[in-house]
Amino acid sequence: MTVLVLTEPQLRECAGIDPAALAAVRDAFTWLHEGRVAMPPVMHIDIADRGGDVDIKSAYVRGGYSLAVKIASGFFGNPERGLPSSSAMVVVLSAATGFCEAVLLDNGYLTDLRTGLAGAVAAERLAPRRVRTVGVLGAGAQARYQVRCLRLVREFERVLVKARDAGREDACARDLGEDLGLPVTVATSIEQVVRESEVLITTTPSREALVVPEWLHPGQHVTAMGSDLPGKRELAAGVLRRADLLVCDRVSQCLAMGELQSMSGNREAEDAGVVELGAITAGAHPGRTDDAWITVCDLTGTGVQDTAIANFALARARAAGLGTAF
Repeated sequence: MTVLVLTEPQLRECAGIDPAALAAVRDAFTWLHEGRVAMPPVMHIDIADRGGDVDIKSAYVRGGYSLAVKIASGFFGNPERGLPSSSAMVVVLSAATGFCEAVLLDNGYLTDLRTGLAGAVAAERLAPRRVRTVGVLGAGAQARYQVRCLRLVREFERVLVKARDAGREDACARDLGEDLGLPVTVATSIEQVVRESEVLITTTPSREALVVPEWLHPGQHVTAMGSDLPGKRELAAGVLRRADLLVCDRVSQCLAMGELQSMSGNREAEDAGVVELGAITAGAHPGRTDDAWITVCDLTGTGVQDTAIANFALARARAAGLGTAF
């Protein structure tokens, strides 16, 4: 039995922000809607006395040759040690034998990539056709990935950034400005970001609502992806109620750990007309059909996205002859 080991630089070489990677993540949502996916709940390990946690996500797509198991960690005291706060690795198993086929030592890169691309999939079907300003709350990796990936599906003229740390928001604005060749400005307030953006992206670990319904305006799209654990929230409950179309990646998961936590359960989600993104990518729901609608998409990150991006990266790596076989 041979196991292929790929490092982060090798994975960055073969998988990036491009239409093919976007299609791979889009397909993942469609497979979920079509009932082709066996996907267990997220396994969360709380390591409170060390200030950390570990999440394990996985999924098998019926008819697929392999499946991925992702182990992701977050230890928020790491920056004081000169280390990144989060990391991850992916193990790819044969769907025929269960044996390990590959180990992807990506340090969280594939998670960042597939999460940014998921935001683009949502915006592709939900954002207004004309976007002048993109607003982003947060200044970490996802603030950058979400905006960069959005460029695959929408043109825009400027970006507004707002975060808690002035130094980090300045760095984020500088990085995005250099990457995109567009004006990227640090906003004076969260309210300014919300009021002036046609597409609003929230990427923070907040446990208090940052965005209130009074700041929203007709024609706006909101992608909220920071809430991925119980107790986290970025949007006031009124934001969800004001949406003309409310979308999420997986209703059951978002009720447990996403923005839908503010709802009482499946009944309220059904009454609110919550649509899973896969229904839209599969063509079972049209997505945005009115330029004046306010649309909101709650993304918590699903195991099928990890399997999709891992298989995509592995196929490209093999085609390029990358990696070390053991």
